[in-house]
Amino acid sequence: MKKSLDESKPIFLQIKEQLEDSIINGEIKAEERVPSTNEFAAFYKINPATAAKGINELVEEEILFKRRGVGMFVTEDAREILVEKRKKSFYQTYVLPLKSEANKLHIGKEELLEMVKREDVPIED
Repeated sequence: MKKSLDESKPIFLQIKEQLEDSIINGEIKAEERVPSTNEFAAFYKINPATAAKGINELVEEEILFKRRGVGMFVTEDAREILVEKRKKSFYQTYVLPLKSEANKLHIGKEELLEMVKREDVPIED
């Protein structure tokens, strides 16, 4: 868990995104237990209902499932679901605005691709 939460966005979203990142990065794997709402509440000194809101959203998205009396666990397909969701978000948030700005500046496909290929910041293959 991150040491602290910030004021940039709602706490429940930060908890949700923290769990998503841990699943995507492989820190928490399929079928593994995630911290409970009470564990999040105690660690961050927040209301358990706040933590539950983020966790419940992940249950609705089929990222987590509950084992009665045991806790919340990561679903088998969680990582794939999250990666696909993040790719769609990346496209909407970054690629579409990039293409729009390129069009405004009359930057063609080839020139744009060359800009992306520059080694200023390497991209993994």
